[in-house]
Amino acid sequence: MRQGGNYHMHQTIRLLLLSFAFAVAASAQETKPQGYAGETGREIKSLSAEEIEQLLQGHGMGLAKAAELNHYPGPRHVLELAAGLELKPEQRAGTQAAFARMRNEATRIGRQIVEREKELDALFAGGEIDSGKLQAATAEIARLQGTLRLAHLAAHLEMRRLLSPAQIKKYDELRGYSIDKMKPAGHDHRSHGKH
Repeated sequence: MRQGGNYHMHQTIRLLLLSFAFAVAASAQETKPQGYAGETGREIKSLSAEEIEQLLQGHGMGLAKAAELNHYPGPRHVLELAAGLELKPEQRAGTQAAFARMRNEATRIGRQIVEREKELDALFAGGEIDSGKLQAATAEIARLQGTLRLAHLAAHLEMRRLLSPAQIKKYDELRGYSIDKMKPAGHDHRSHGKH
């Protein structure tokens, strides 16, 4: 009989502990910030301070991955790896010019994106937004984002023309990309002359 009583007492304690654990977990869920809590104080709600800085500085922000990871080097990294790539003087000059053009264009467009995002944020904050204004604002931001990506990708395309196939292969190795995937399907590196 006693053993039965102990069994029921242990079961009751287990149930109480389990109930307590669930209550603590539920309480933690209720106090945990939800959604975008902590971002309400941003100057531009849709952009973090880091994203604004990258846009204003003309950084790539991963916009050229389609090129970079398919053997189209980026000018900034080509300049960083110039010694390992054994760049010729004319290649270095061409790369510097391509990087400067890309950086200037990306910085100019980045400023415009930040301004348009600020305007969109103000429309919502002031309660002045309607469907027409929303459509115009988002269409312009999308256009600018596409133009920004184009500026970065075009610079990678230019690098492909400036570098030899051996330099492109070396670039991929120095950047740590898989050597097993160096040969793009349907592409003959021999068609690129050494410049």
